[in-house]
Amino acid sequence: MSTEAPPTPVDDAAEAAFARSWRLVATDLDGTVVPRERPLSQRTLDAFAACAAVGIPVVPVTGRPPRWVTSLAAQAGLGGRVVCANGAVVYDLDSGEVVRRHGIDPDVVREVAHRLRPLLPGVGFALEALSGFQREQAYATRFDTGLEQRVGDLDELLASTPPVVKVLAKCPGVGSDEMLAVVRGAVGDLVGATHSNAVDSLVEIMALGVSKAGTLAEVARERGTGPEGVVAFGDMPNDLEMLRWAGRSYAVADGHPDAVAAADGVAPACDEDGVAQVLERLLSRRAG
Repeated sequence: MSTEAPPTPVDDAAEAAFARSWRLVATDLDGTVVPRERPLSQRTLDAFAACAAVGIPVVPVTGRPPRWVTSLAAQAGLGGRVVCANGAVVYDLDSGEVVRRHGIDPDVVREVAHRLRPLLPGVGFALEALSGFQREQAYATRFDTGLEQRVGDLDELLASTPPVVKVLAKCPGVGSDEMLAVVRGAVGDLVGATHSNAVDSLVEIMALGVSKAGTLAEVARERGTGPEGVVAFGDMPNDLEMLRWAGRSYAVADGHPDAVAAADGVAPACDEDGVAQVLERLLSRRAG
């Protein structure tokens, strides 16, 4: 007996109309197509390959830095440009080069930390730069990055890691949703902030105005399409702008409530290959 969840109701007419003209897939990775405890499924790999076979590219749009995308992209047979660091970096998988970046001025990072420390006692900061990852002692990592260059004072780290493309903040005992509200209220005039993990205490900070959606729009334009030709998939608050921008969007059923509310439709859960199920349906409707 199949354990696959029944399909989520969709707006058949709107989806069928979209399926006749879509030109690009934009998908988040972790929690959307990559389950927490296992690699990409064969069904997802097959769905990506089927899209490529009819000339529809798959563009990863992720919070990951480039170094955490390359091996996964190779496994999935993906090439071309990928949006990394929540829109702060565009990386070309074929050439192995960063082709676009949106850095954060070090003085802005210092002011962000200055404002947040009194509001979030015990907060620790880490810096994601093109040269690697560095952190304050108070920013605890759950795993070995393999590339960490330095642990030290924030001013020292800023002096040695230009350009910074993303700042990460953790505050023990404060959930990501609560922490994000504090960060946006305190420094929303200086930077953009989001999160991609509702379980841990973790907020991701980018340059003001940077988002997955804005950078995806640039990549899509280079591919010859606007939002009307893009189907987007996501699961967390860092996907909201992308889900709202795309001509057709789906949040996975086990995603954050804000992502589900922002999307046009709901795909089955990540563990159930929800993105693959939607792509299969869109491809069948396109062929029909």
